[in-house]
Amino acid sequence: MHTTTFRLLAACATAVIAFPAVSFGDAGESYGVKEIIDVAPVWSGHPVGFCLLTRGARQYVAFYDASRQMTVGQRTLDRAEWTLARLPEQVNWDSHNSVTMAIDAAGCIHLSGNMHCAPLVYFKTREPGEITTFERVTALVGSMEDKCTYPKFLTGPNGEFLFEYRHGSSGNGINLYNVYDPATQSWRRLVDGPLLDGQGMMNAYAAGPTLGPDGWYHMVWVWRDTPDCATNHDLSYARSKDLVHWETSQGAALTLPITIDNGEIVDPVPPGGGIINGNTRIGFDAQNRVILSYHKYDAAGNTQIYNARLEDGAWNYYQASDWTQRWEFSGNGSIQFDVHVSGVSVVDGALVQSFSSPESGGLWMLDPATLKPTGKAQRDPRGSVVAPPEARVPESEFPGMRVQWRSDSGEPSDSNDWYMLRWETLGPNRDRPRDEPWPAPSLLRVYRMGRAAQAG
Repeated sequence: MHTTTFRLLAACATAVIAFPAVSFGDAGESYGVKEIIDVAPVWSGHPVGFCLLTRGARQYVAFYDASRQMTVGQRTLDRAEWTLARLPEQVNWDSHNSVTMAIDAAGCIHLSGNMHCAPLVYFKTREPGEITTFERVTALVGSMEDKCTYPKFLTGPNGEFLFEYRHGSSGNGINLYNVYDPATQSWRRLVDGPLLDGQGMMNAYAAGPTLGPDGWYHMVWVWRDTPDCATNHDLSYARSKDLVHWETSQGAALTLPITIDNGEIVDPVPPGGGIINGNTRIGFDAQNRVILSYHKYDAAGNTQIYNARLEDGAWNYYQASDWTQRWEFSGNGSIQFDVHVSGVSVVDGALVQSFSSPESGGLWMLDPATLKPTGKAQRDPRGSVVAPPEARVPESEFPGMRVQWRSDSGEPSDSNDWYMLRWETLGPNRDRPRDEPWPAPSLLRVYRMGRAAQAG
């Protein structure tokens, strides 16, 4: 397979901008932007997920360029110059068609994306770490690869290189997991058949599996009956030590595949009950107890955020918000979210949770016993700090533009630094084409974040 490669030179706006670290913290600790590195102009007519991957002293970025061509960039962290490789894929108006990457044990890069209920799109480098050697992979195991969506790479408990995707469609799908054999460079199913199976009547939208501080992999999901996002229902849960054998929160073994009939339902939210895929989160408290975060309608019909915590083998439910508005969502395609919620995490010994709604937003401090907000934190924890406030405002004057951010999916060589990806687009449009005029391409940038130097 042929890839177009070239180096992005200064004439194409390559830049490294050094910043004094902008403080977001308090007198004891603060974080800020250390550097901004321009990558390339990118498509801005609709949002679609990009990927940033840092491994040691090398950094990779996968995106759709100004002409919507799938493109991969590569640099060393001590240089601003990028080598770019264009792959033979173009994104349409579908915001599901994100692109993702991972690196296997031999150092070869795997990439998948640009597929929504479509045949598998997958590339792998022939040589370790070299994007100019990407080659198309036409099949992994050779079956159930004709209607793929939501590609995701995972690492197993013993370092296994895993690939997950949905086969089927919204309202009728299964979740499949493959495992890579580095000796033969071939794939097989991690478990026989699907892990989650909608049985032709629904599909599961899962968050995780997430390895918790308790040594378990945790997974939470909602079922959905049709392409209409209002038909999400039944917050569900399972856990595993090895991603092969799964059980309920009470330790009862689950027979695979997990279905609506044999799975554990944590909160039986009905269709139309205000729960949605993409806003179910996994978190943990200081005692390593798992907490599932989501939203649904309360008795008055208003949208509220809830945290379900596993306490002594039983789920207890805590309402975090006290809002007076209802986020009413329905219909097909990618939609703009009015409400966002993160998982609960421990920062400096305190429980925190980020949130946003039309009424308010920020970072709650939660009472450890009741999970009720006791106030707002003065700064975000490391990793959710993305930029100074001015970088959160679109530079483009085109109406409706929004700032997009992606976290780094890899590990930099310097543990004191971390990286974020920033660009600007219009909001989602239910995966439908927009009439012209379209906004000009925006500039994709990598932000290097880190701890600010302290005086004295």
